[in-house]
Amino acid sequence: MEFTLKRNVQIVAFMLLALVATQAIYTALFMADIAGPRPYLWGLEGVLFTILAAFAGAALLQAKRYHLGWAAIAFSSILNVMQVGIGLKLFGPFGGVAQGLEAAAPLIGGVVAFSFMIYNAAKILLGLAALVFGMAKMNVGSKTLGGLTALAGGVAMVANSLLIIFGRDAFLPPPVGGASGVIATALLAVCLMTLVHDE
Repeated sequence: MEFTLKRNVQIVAFMLLALVATQAIYTALFMADIAGPRPYLWGLEGVLFTILAAFAGAALLQAKRYHLGWAAIAFSSILNVMQVGIGLKLFGPFGGVAQGLEAAAPLIGGVVAFSFMIYNAAKILLGLAALVFGMAKMNVGSKTLGGLTALAGGVAMVANSLLIIFGRDAFLPPPVGGASGVIATALLAVCLMTLVHDE
């Protein structure tokens, strides 16, 4: 099977939609305080982001245009793998140490803060990709889809940048960064589904 640019773009788009779905399910489980399946969803996200990095990287090399957008998707995937890895493999052990030793309590806080900084950085890159491909759609006449995608991307970039600069306890509620990033990702996926026809 030959992985042409068209096929790679379609795979990236579907994987982005799958990641939007996993994040929506994870959020619903979190809000319902159902812990059981959440680690498996996180693990699935880790696998999807790993594969997404390869396909976005391949598209980056094959594409004639929009290299910044493809680079943003590829590098956001790598950052997300790191963030998922910290959550899956370090939250538990550091939390256990913090519970057994009061003086070590700030330790888990630092690990969580580091994880969320990587999370927010990845959302900035996905926002940048949404901005790039949204503007590209606007240039070929898809004003509504392109404008919404570019706007969502810009909001995700600003919101997640503020969370990195001022911290999660600042004036902006942390869920705003994640939600804006998920919306930008969903619209980005829709843009990519029709991208090849515009090349």
